[in-house]
Amino acid sequence: MTTASPPQTEINSVITLYSSGQIQEALDTVETLTKDFPNEPLLYNISGVCYKTIGQLDVAVKSFEKALAIKPDYTEVNYNLGLTFQELGQLDAAVKCYEDVLAVNPEHAEAHNNLGVTLKELEQLDAAVKSYEKAIAIKPDYAEAHNNLGNALKELGQLDVAVKSYEKAIAIKPDFAETHNNLGNALQGLGQLDEAVKCYEQAIAIKPDYAEAHNNLGISLRELGQVDAAVKSYEKALAIKPDFAEAYYNRGNVLKGLKRLDEALVSLNRAIVLKPDIDFILGDLLHTKMDLCIWDDLSNHINEITKKINNSEKVIHPFPMLALIDEPEVQRKTAEIFANEKYSQSHLLSKIERYPKHKKIRIGYFSADFRDHPVSHLTAELYEIHDRNQFEIYAFSFGPDTQDEMNLRIKAGVDHFHDVRSMSHKEVVMLARSLEIDIAVDLTGFTQNARTEIFAMSVAPIQISYIGYIGTMGANYYDYLVADQTMIPKKNQKYFSEKIAYLPSYQANDSTQSPPEIFFTRQDLGLPETGFVFCCFNNTFKITPTTFDSWGRILEHVEGSVLLIYANNESAKLNLTKEIVLRGIDPSRLIFGEKLPMSEYLARYRVVDLFLDTHPYNAGTIASGALRMGLPVLTCIGNSFASRMGASVINAVNLPELITSTQKEYESLAIELATHPEQLKIIKDKLASNLPTAPLYDTPLFTRHLESAYLTMYDRYQQGLEPGHIYVENYM
Repeated sequence: MTTASPPQTEINSVITLYSSGQIQEALDTVETLTKDFPNEPLLYNISGVCYKTIGQLDVAVKSFEKALAIKPDYTEVNYNLGLTFQELGQLDAAVKCYEDVLAVNPEHAEAHNNLGVTLKELEQLDAAVKSYEKAIAIKPDYAEAHNNLGNALKELGQLDVAVKSYEKAIAIKPDFAETHNNLGNALQGLGQLDEAVKCYEQAIAIKPDYAEAHNNLGISLRELGQVDAAVKSYEKALAIKPDFAEAYYNRGNVLKGLKRLDEALVSLNRAIVLKPDIDFILGDLLHTKMDLCIWDDLSNHINEITKKINNSEKVIHPFPMLALIDEPEVQRKTAEIFANEKYSQSHLLSKIERYPKHKKIRIGYFSADFRDHPVSHLTAELYEIHDRNQFEIYAFSFGPDTQDEMNLRIKAGVDHFHDVRSMSHKEVVMLARSLEIDIAVDLTGFTQNARTEIFAMSVAPIQISYIGYIGTMGANYYDYLVADQTMIPKKNQKYFSEKIAYLPSYQANDSTQSPPEIFFTRQDLGLPETGFVFCCFNNTFKITPTTFDSWGRILEHVEGSVLLIYANNESAKLNLTKEIVLRGIDPSRLIFGEKLPMSEYLARYRVVDLFLDTHPYNAGTIASGALRMGLPVLTCIGNSFASRMGASVINAVNLPELITSTQKEYESLAIELATHPEQLKIIKDKLASNLPTAPLYDTPLFTRHLESAYLTMYDRYQQGLEPGHIYVENYM
């Protein structure tokens, strides 16, 4: 045995074996050499690298530690040991190794970079940024460090700066596929979707089997409305990586939006099996089941979701939660978790400087739905009849430019219409700021195609949520939520992050709408000539087992009656038919209505007798449409915002006798009205008498009330006061 160093030729031989992939042969040679040269740290370093390469990380650690026992300041070994600890998930140990390297060699750029990677994994983002910056200062052309710096800055919400880091990495290393992908992610976060698509396509051109880039391309295409192309991108990702849970999840959500619900359910189920902890997947899966009227074990699922929300877990989007529980406290918590995760307040832009007081208050309405959509059917006249002596009206559209009748009407009804679909979030905000918009009204909320990021960046000094989303936004950058005292009693104010702007009546409407000149017979609609006809045209996800139980009991007690409902998919029809049979009702008494054009849809109400509302997510636009056609709407009021919408609409036509407070009362009143035609006639006559003067359809009155709220908000702002609850006087 000798203590001299092994000949360089033998070291070179081992390195050649390692480099050619003959790892076991390299290990065998090193083991032989260590017997002859037991105090040579280089051999233990080589041994550690070989074991690390074949995945025997614990053995690799022991080899590196032997090398360090011989030579404590061996920076290369400390560096390799750090990499190994990092791979083992022993992050604190990895940090110490990199710090030991840097104590000996402060100019070790790779150690600074990997220290940054480890600190980022430990969620010490600011420290990680400093490490990457040190690596770059030592080695300016270090593409990986520029890329990693971009990743850390992105997580810190500094997307603009992250973009610059990624661009530097690409300038140094143009074929860096991962950086093209990461740049796409940052641009996607900024709302620069067309540019993001180009980045993902470049990443895929460099690396065709890059599953993550295909998946991310799908996300951007979906947000651009290119849903069929998005599905293809997800499927390409899955062809490359069949166990890619996130791609299954994204595919499922796109298919859900396309109403291919059975396929969506399969995709979401596959995703949750592969990766149960994907953010918000449990809620999306449950919402899909609700759309399909699959209620197996629903109460346990709701209890599980509620428990997770109370533990601040990212389990469900706020929108589907509205239909699952009637607990405003939990709904607020759901919104806060979601808003904080998806739309945390952005500091990309400086705070808005106080604008000079404008002669006319500049109101900006922001929506994805300036087209043939329920929100626009309610609000179109509002834009037209705002008092132009006091207000200047702007519309910012980030939905499709459909050029349909409603879209053209809104364009003509506002003073300024801006199509901002192709603009980034920041560009939209800068446009609104350049126009000095005083009050920004979000008409989309947490619904499809939302761009809440615009409000997170502070698009206007005063920011309001109204009508698109029936709940709190759970974010401190929304100042006000428009409501009435039916929808949000004073005792419930604590469940809303916004201050409440109370109007005498909540829902806008279109007073110019005339009853359709279409008259159906029951036979036209496949309804029996005799017998009482109940109806509900709410979306299927709003139908809960509890509501359906009530409907079953109502049908049971009203002989010869039928229930006309709408289901947007065949599976829901089959499932509801099975459910009605389980409740002992002949399935022929459950009749499914078709989707009809608006005029025919409204005309259908003339041949039915009573609208049965859902709980806890009530009808809104649908309820006001039924009432307009003279059809009484029966609702059960709850505690949450969405469960009080029906009552708000009914109060606005002065028919409080149709508002019940328990399921038992709801069922009893439905049965009473169906079996006592004289009582139903009294209510129908009262409704007919109330309609001409009902606040629900008095758009000029509603507009005056809303404008009063705007004036109060603006006055408080001009005085430097914080937002406060506003109570608008009834001008009737």
